[in-house]
Amino acid sequence: MDAELSQRLTRLLDHVEHWLPPAPIQVDWHKHVAAIWQRHPLGGRLVPVPPRDTMTLDDLLGIERQKLALVDNTRAFLQGLPANHGLLWGARGSGKSSVIRALLNSLASDGLRLIQVDRHDLGSLPMLVEQLRDTPHRFVVYCDDLSFEGNDDAYKALKSVLDGALTGPPENVLLYATSNRRHLLPESMEDNSGTRLVGEELHHGDAVEEKISLSDRFGLWLGFHPFSQATYLEACEHWVARIGDKQDWSDAARAEAVRFATLRGGRSGRTAWQFAAQWVGRKRLHEGTT
Repeated sequence: MDAELSQRLTRLLDHVEHWLPPAPIQVDWHKHVAAIWQRHPLGGRLVPVPPRDTMTLDDLLGIERQKLALVDNTRAFLQGLPANHGLLWGARGSGKSSVIRALLNSLASDGLRLIQVDRHDLGSLPMLVEQLRDTPHRFVVYCDDLSFEGNDDAYKALKSVLDGALTGPPENVLLYATSNRRHLLPESMEDNSGTRLVGEELHHGDAVEEKISLSDRFGLWLGFHPFSQATYLEACEHWVARIGDKQDWSDAARAEAVRFATLRGGRSGRTAWQFAAQWVGRKRLHEGTT
């Protein structure tokens, strides 16, 4: 009977093993500056990751106002001064995610620590924030490419952490998010059906108010927009010199950069970097075969 019971318990454990939380990882924040949050049905854990690249704030052109505002806000936070949660919204490829990576590379030595949370893991965001509450470090919790569908309730956890819970976010945690949507939720003409004019004031209906209520919890709004051609070409020249050298930029490179952006259907910092990678890579390839 004991052997049979042992076998049954073993089979039971085999079935439930994948539901058990993974072994926790203790992050040494003196050694690591970034981590990702991995959610699990019974909890979650932080996994340290190395910085993705060595990009600096000086590498990002055409967004000087946004960089200055974000750096000032983050420096105030690191010094224990009042600071706002930040929403970086706007055109794709315009530098929203890149400026966060560059911010970490620039301010890690000042005490900045970055934790990235995937949108699908936002349900456990309150749990993560509580784990960070009593740590001596200062964290920016970062959600990249954030957006929600109309029937998506995951945003409620984010709303709660930002401003809705009784305890509020801890003093050592700030939230930054990037999104292509200014209000993070899809907007439709039907939403405006409840809008009405009262005297000279415009009052939004419940649908619009609900959608604005999330983005409104971010005190720092930074808009990112498509580049002008002059700014795009300046970024192309910068990245060509950064990836290759200054001699790789020429009239031929300029003309090809314009053609590259036309074929891609837009001008942005991402497009500039992609052009530079293609131009320098092809140039070196042909130099090596001649």
